[in-house]
Amino acid sequence: MSEANPVAIASTVVWGAFVLAFVFGAVASKTNFCTMGAVSDVVNMGDWNRMRMWALAIGVAILGTTGLQLTGTIDVAKSFYTTPNFTWLSYIVGGMLFGVGMTLGSGCGSKTLIRLGGGNLKSFVVLLVLAISAYMAMKGVFAVFRAAAIDPIAIALPSNQDLPSLLAKGLGADRRTMLSAAAGVIGVGLIALALASRDFRNVNNLAGGIVIGLVIVAGWYLSGHLGYLAEDPNTLEEKFFATNSGRMESMSFVAPIAYLMELLILWSDKTRVMTFGIASALGVVAGSFVHALATRSFRLESFRDAEDLINHLVGGALMGAGGVLAMGCTVGQGMSGVSTLALGSFLAWFSIIAGAALTMKFQYWRLMRES
Repeated sequence: MSEANPVAIASTVVWGAFVLAFVFGAVASKTNFCTMGAVSDVVNMGDWNRMRMWALAIGVAILGTTGLQLTGTIDVAKSFYTTPNFTWLSYIVGGMLFGVGMTLGSGCGSKTLIRLGGGNLKSFVVLLVLAISAYMAMKGVFAVFRAAAIDPIAIALPSNQDLPSLLAKGLGADRRTMLSAAAGVIGVGLIALALASRDFRNVNNLAGGIVIGLVIVAGWYLSGHLGYLAEDPNTLEEKFFATNSGRMESMSFVAPIAYLMELLILWSDKTRVMTFGIASALGVVAGSFVHALATRSFRLESFRDAEDLINHLVGGALMGAGGVLAMGCTVGQGMSGVSTLALGSFLAWFSIIAGAALTMKFQYWRLMRES
């Protein structure tokens, strides 16, 4: 370990994250993989195919992440998703705000990056507002309120908040046994739910779900194994290289967009460096852009009218603040977090879906009232 090259490790993590996110962006663009779109299909048309794609991706991510844990390749206890501090109000409020925001902003953080790669100028505006709002929630004026009024409302759990640890603690059982059981029931159950529909089983849907699920797993392997040293030669302490949180990470797109803005603004400050999250955000745009060029679908698109602009501005602000409160977005909590089987990730994900569904119902009610 003492011969490890920290610079080379950090470079591997950054470039690896870019490549994984490039695949994410290209595949999501090709398969129309989108949380807001999935919720919209269910709420407005009763079509569950895109939601089944999400279920397949999450199921694959859970089983893959569990496999990495069982082989000792990674330890999800060293991610920020599984801490014993269960900030339930943050998960609910942040998730609901994010769900409302992604509906008003025409897509979540990952979809906004994908749309930007395809030439959508509205997404560029949303990303700017999202980045500013998220940064304010992490370190600015919103952070003061968050730290004083919301973060302290939490439950100190007797173990880490991932379901296997909680079950092992409550039942006096072995955590590995509980991990296998929980991952088997939830992961296999989600995959079975996705594949139960004959209409769903086509190459496009299967590729979207499987590939993106594997990207999440590969992200954990990259930052949690290749990017990990039990003893950093510079500090003699364990270290995860090139992550903003200082812990192992997988795909997430709210805080990284804010950190990308910070890096660009403070470029001459040598303490600001490229990280897993920042490279991921750039990779998604690049992957979507290449796909758009290859399929000749790149189109510049701007706002329809003032109301459209206002909706996207509000949506970006809510996604930025909500994503920080919830500690992740539809991908950060809904996939990366859920793949660790963290209780808070499930709560945040369900809150995001609820916020989006309620907003869509309100929009439909308003449209019917005006017609």
